[in-house]
Amino acid sequence: MSVVEVEQVLVVPAAEFHALGHFQGVSTRVDHYLNRLLTPELVSYRPRDVMELDPNFKQLIPYVIFQYDDEAGQRWLFNYTRGSGQGESRLHSKISIGIGGHISQEDGDHHSKNPYHEGMRRELAEEVIIETEYQDRCVGMINDDETDVGRVHLGIVHIFEVANPNVRPREAEMHQAGFKLLHELRAVRDSMESWSRICLDALYPEG
Repeated sequence: MSVVEVEQVLVVPAAEFHALGHFQGVSTRVDHYLNRLLTPELVSYRPRDVMELDPNFKQLIPYVIFQYDDEAGQRWLFNYTRGSGQGESRLHSKISIGIGGHISQEDGDHHSKNPYHEGMRRELAEEVIIETEYQDRCVGMINDDETDVGRVHLGIVHIFEVANPNVRPREAEMHQAGFKLLHELRAVRDSMESWSRICLDALYPEG
Protein backbone atom coordinates (compact mmCIF):
# COMPACT_ATOMS: atom_id res chain seq x y z
CA MET A 1 0.00 0.00 0.00
CA SER A 2 1.51 3.31 -1.07
CA VAL A 3 1.85 6.20 1.38
CA VAL A 4 0.52 9.55 0.22
CA GLU A 5 3.19 12.19 0.76
CA VAL A 6 1.86 15.27 2.55
CA GLU A 7 2.86 18.63 1.10
CA GLN A 8 5.24 20.58 3.33
CA VAL A 9 4.46 24.30 3.20
CA LEU A 10 6.30 27.41 4.33
CA VAL A 11 5.04 28.87 7.60
CA VAL A 12 6.05 31.45 10.18
CA PRO A 13 4.98 31.66 13.84
CA ALA A 14 1.79 33.69 14.25
CA ALA A 15 3.25 35.16 17.46
CA GLU A 16 6.07 36.74 15.45
CA PHE A 17 3.56 38.31 13.08
CA HIS A 18 1.63 39.71 16.04
CA ALA A 19 4.85 41.05 17.60
CA LEU A 20 5.52 43.05 14.43
CA GLY A 21 2.08 44.61 14.61
CA HIS A 22 -1.18 42.78 14.10
CA PHE A 23 -3.64 44.22 11.59
CA GLN A 24 -6.92 43.20 10.00
CA GLY A 25 -7.18 43.86 6.25
CA VAL A 26 -4.32 45.31 4.23
CA SER A 27 -1.03 46.82 5.41
CA THR A 28 1.36 48.53 2.99
CA ARG A 29 4.34 47.93 5.32
CA VAL A 30 5.59 44.97 3.30
CA ASP A 31 9.29 45.33 4.09
CA HIS A 32 8.57 45.80 7.79
CA TYR A 33 6.95 42.36 7.94
CA LEU A 34 8.86 40.32 5.34
CA ASN A 35 12.35 41.45 6.33
CA ARG A 36 11.72 39.75 9.66
CA LEU A 37 9.30 36.94 8.82
CA LEU A 38 11.41 35.52 5.97
CA THR A 39 14.55 35.18 8.07
CA PRO A 40 15.89 31.60 8.28
CA GLU A 41 15.36 31.31 12.03
CA LEU A 42 11.61 31.90 11.67
CA VAL A 43 10.77 30.06 8.46
CA SER A 44 9.94 26.36 8.57
CA TYR A 45 8.16 23.81 6.38
CA ARG A 46 5.37 21.86 8.02
CA PRO A 47 2.59 19.47 6.87
CA ARG A 48 -0.09 21.42 5.06
CA ASP A 49 -2.98 19.37 6.42
CA VAL A 50 -1.89 20.12 9.99
CA MET A 51 -1.16 23.80 9.33
CA GLU A 52 -4.63 24.38 7.86
CA LEU A 53 -6.01 23.82 11.36
CA ASP A 54 -3.27 25.39 13.50
CA PRO A 55 -3.60 29.16 14.12
CA ASN A 56 -0.22 29.18 15.87
CA PHE A 57 1.33 29.43 12.41
CA LYS A 58 0.72 31.58 9.35
CA GLN A 59 1.22 30.11 5.89
CA LEU A 60 2.73 32.75 3.60
CA ILE A 61 0.82 33.07 0.32
CA PRO A 62 1.72 35.24 -2.70
CA TYR A 63 -1.51 36.78 -4.04
CA VAL A 64 -1.14 38.21 -7.55
CA ILE A 65 -3.69 40.62 -9.05
CA PHE A 66 -3.53 41.19 -12.82
CA GLN A 67 -4.46 44.79 -13.63
CA TYR A 68 -5.02 46.31 -17.07
CA ASP A 69 -5.65 49.98 -17.87
CA ASP A 70 -7.16 50.51 -21.31
CA GLU A 71 -6.72 53.51 -23.63
CA ALA A 72 -9.85 55.12 -22.23
CA GLY A 73 -8.38 55.05 -18.74
CA GLN A 74 -10.68 52.31 -17.50
CA ARG A 75 -9.24 49.73 -15.13
CA TRP A 76 -9.81 46.00 -15.59
CA LEU A 77 -8.89 43.14 -13.23
CA PHE A 78 -8.49 39.46 -14.00
CA ASN A 79 -10.96 37.34 -12.07
CA TYR A 80 -12.38 33.82 -11.98
CA THR A 81 -14.67 31.53 -9.97
CA ARG A 82 -12.99 28.74 -8.02
CA GLY A 83 -14.14 25.26 -9.03
CA SER A 84 -14.51 22.28 -6.74
CA GLY A 85 -11.21 20.84 -7.97
CA GLN A 86 -9.10 23.66 -6.55
CA GLY A 87 -7.20 22.87 -3.39
CA GLU A 88 -8.96 24.88 -0.68
CA SER A 89 -12.48 23.48 -0.30
CA ARG A 90 -13.55 26.42 1.88
CA LEU A 91 -13.15 28.76 -1.13
CA HIS A 92 -15.02 26.69 -3.73
CA SER A 93 -17.56 28.64 -5.86
CA LYS A 94 -16.11 31.95 -4.67
CA ILE A 95 -15.01 34.68 -7.08
CA SER A 96 -11.34 35.61 -6.82
CA ILE A 97 -9.24 38.46 -8.21
CA GLY A 98 -6.01 36.87 -6.95
CA ILE A 99 -3.74 34.11 -8.21
CA GLY A 100 -1.55 32.41 -5.65
CA GLY A 101 -0.81 29.43 -3.51
CA HIS A 102 1.43 27.90 -0.91
CA ILE A 103 5.21 27.99 -0.93
CA SER A 104 6.29 24.34 -0.85
CA GLN A 105 9.47 22.83 0.50
CA GLU A 106 10.37 21.87 -3.07
CA ASP A 107 10.57 25.58 -3.93
CA GLY A 108 13.55 25.80 -1.59
CA ASP A 109 15.16 22.62 -2.90
CA HIS A 110 16.12 23.98 -6.33
CA HIS A 111 19.16 25.90 -5.09
CA SER A 112 17.00 29.01 -5.09
CA LYS A 113 18.16 31.90 -2.93
CA ASN A 114 14.55 33.02 -2.64
CA PRO A 115 12.03 30.18 -2.15
CA TYR A 116 9.22 32.73 -1.86
CA HIS A 117 9.73 34.10 -5.38
CA GLU A 118 10.38 30.60 -6.72
CA GLY A 119 7.06 29.49 -5.26
CA MET A 120 5.21 32.47 -6.68
CA ARG A 121 6.70 31.84 -10.13
CA ARG A 122 5.71 28.16 -9.95
CA GLU A 123 2.14 28.92 -8.84
CA LEU A 124 1.65 31.40 -11.67
CA ALA A 125 3.03 28.95 -14.23
CA GLU A 126 0.67 26.25 -12.95
CA GLU A 127 -2.47 28.38 -12.92
CA VAL A 128 -2.31 30.90 -15.78
CA ILE A 129 -0.81 31.55 -19.20
CA ILE A 130 0.65 35.06 -19.39
CA GLU A 131 1.10 36.27 -22.96
CA THR A 132 1.89 39.90 -22.29
CA GLU A 133 4.60 42.05 -20.74
CA TYR A 134 3.96 43.19 -17.19
CA GLN A 135 5.40 45.12 -14.28
CA ASP A 136 5.32 43.59 -10.81
CA ARG A 137 4.66 45.74 -7.75
CA CYS A 138 4.47 44.27 -4.26
CA VAL A 139 1.88 46.54 -2.66
CA GLY A 140 0.85 45.09 0.68
CA MET A 141 0.24 42.36 3.18
CA ILE A 142 -3.21 40.92 3.74
CA ASN A 143 -4.52 39.37 6.93
CA ASP A 144 -8.03 38.21 7.76
CA ASP A 145 -8.53 36.64 11.16
CA GLU A 146 -12.32 36.74 10.76
CA THR A 147 -12.47 33.55 8.67
CA ASP A 148 -11.17 30.02 9.27
CA VAL A 149 -9.06 30.22 6.11
CA GLY A 150 -7.66 33.64 6.92
CA ARG A 151 -6.62 32.75 10.46
CA VAL A 152 -3.95 30.36 9.19
CA HIS A 153 -2.73 32.36 6.17
CA LEU A 154 -0.90 35.63 5.55
CA GLY A 155 -0.95 37.07 2.04
CA ILE A 156 1.63 39.10 0.16
CA VAL A 157 -0.20 41.13 -2.48
CA HIS A 158 1.42 41.75 -5.86
CA ILE A 159 -0.10 43.81 -8.66
CA PHE A 160 1.00 42.76 -12.13
CA GLU A 161 0.32 45.70 -14.43
CA VAL A 162 -0.10 44.04 -17.83
CA ALA A 163 0.46 45.75 -21.18
CA ASN A 164 -2.43 43.79 -22.71
CA PRO A 165 -5.22 41.68 -21.16
CA ASN A 166 -3.69 38.48 -22.50
CA VAL A 167 -3.90 36.29 -19.41
CA ARG A 168 -5.68 32.95 -19.69
CA PRO A 169 -6.40 30.18 -17.18
CA ARG A 170 -4.31 27.04 -17.37
CA GLU A 171 -6.32 25.23 -14.69
CA ALA A 172 -9.66 23.77 -15.73
CA GLU A 173 -11.10 24.61 -12.30
CA MET A 174 -10.76 28.35 -12.91
CA HIS A 175 -14.25 29.03 -14.22
CA GLN A 176 -15.51 32.13 -16.04
CA ALA A 177 -12.00 33.56 -16.11
CA GLY A 178 -11.24 36.88 -17.74
CA PHE A 179 -10.94 40.62 -17.19
CA LYS A 180 -13.79 42.71 -15.80
CA LEU A 181 -14.15 46.42 -15.19
CA LEU A 182 -13.98 47.58 -11.58
CA HIS A 183 -17.67 48.52 -11.44
CA GLU A 184 -18.57 45.02 -12.68
CA LEU A 185 -16.48 43.46 -9.91
CA ARG A 186 -17.92 45.71 -7.25
CA ALA A 187 -21.38 44.49 -8.30
CA VAL A 188 -20.41 40.90 -7.40
CA ARG A 189 -18.33 41.78 -4.33
CA ASP A 190 -20.52 39.73 -1.99
CA SER A 191 -19.74 36.57 -4.00
CA MET A 192 -15.98 37.01 -3.59
CA GLU A 193 -13.59 35.22 -1.26
CA SER A 194 -12.63 37.39 1.71
CA TRP A 195 -9.12 38.28 0.48
CA SER A 196 -10.54 39.51 -2.83
CA ARG A 197 -13.16 41.64 -1.05
CA ILE A 198 -10.49 43.09 1.21
CA CYS A 199 -8.17 43.88 -1.73
CA LEU A 200 -10.98 45.37 -3.81
CA ASP A 201 -11.99 47.70 -0.97
CA ALA A 202 -8.47 48.69 0.09
CA LEU A 203 -6.65 48.92 -3.23
CA TYR A 204 -9.49 49.98 -5.54
CA PRO A 205 -11.80 52.21 -3.49
CA GLU A 206 -14.69 53.95 -5.22
CA GLY A 207 -14.45 57.62 -6.01
